[in-house]
Amino acid sequence: MVNEPIFEIKEVEKKENYGKLVFSPLEQGYGNTIGNSLRRVLLTSLPGAAITQVKISGVKHQFSTLKGMKEDIVEFILNLKKVRFSCESDKLSKATLSASGGQVKAGDIKTEGKVHVANPEFILADLAKGSKLEAKLEITCGVGYSPAEERPTSEIGAIPLDASFSPITRVNYKVEETRVGRLTNYDKLTLEVWTDGTIDIKDAVVKASKILISYYSQIVEPKKVVKEKEEKKDLYGPVGKLSVEEIGLPTRVANALLKSGYETVEDLVGAKRQDLVKVRNLGEKSVKVIEAALGEKGIKPFSA
Repeated sequence: MVNEPIFEIKEVEKKENYGKLVFSPLEQGYGNTIGNSLRRVLLTSLPGAAITQVKISGVKHQFSTLKGMKEDIVEFILNLKKVRFSCESDKLSKATLSASGGQVKAGDIKTEGKVHVANPEFILADLAKGSKLEAKLEITCGVGYSPAEERPTSEIGAIPLDASFSPITRVNYKVEETRVGRLTNYDKLTLEVWTDGTIDIKDAVVKASKILISYYSQIVEPKKVVKEKEEKKDLYGPVGKLSVEEIGLPTRVANALLKSGYETVEDLVGAKRQDLVKVRNLGEKSVKVIEAALGEKGIKPFSA
């Protein structure tokens, strides 16, 4: 019979954005088992926040420059990716950046709600005297890595960004032999964790452990997987998630659709033509405009 695990966890070193924990004594072999599993979960499964879209005044695409800014737009975007945020909500957050003359820092970003910049002294750009930088940002909470291709947009000037959400930047672990009484075949696990400053080391390890427990619990006491009778298929991919405001419709048409509950491309495709014609402030002409906009996105228009 396997003995109930009893071991100590000591924080032997703590610096800014870094911590070292020692787990000891562990049964032989469990040093690697725990160290490897914690490392993987810490790096891939903890939630964090990052900028996922930017719109810069006077800039139509990322392969351009802004008058008076030392960096080109590509360099500026790379710097934006390094800005770290603490986020207590899963909702999309809006932020703005307004600066003129001199160094532009992450702390110049004005956020909403409970979103805060973790590295405010990080330099984003250098502006010449009299030059201005105005930008609108979208900050998203998530896990892992999200490529920009997953967030297409038809809004002119809106630039989607690759996003690395993980608050953990690096993890190392080492397993050594340790003594318990006369026995020397026990393990000592040393775990080193580096963060982006938005999470405490111990809290990160506890959260990672809880994630592992949730998976092992499904093995010990499996919950029945209930399949929905009719699973809604994602037929249109990222395009289906675009709002009616993002597919090039006139403002009047988009507003009329939103007021009637048609918010996304998926909503439009699922609608009947006869129902759309009856929407207030719409008509046959507007429906043809909607059809054309959907066609440009490669989407077959709604049913008759």
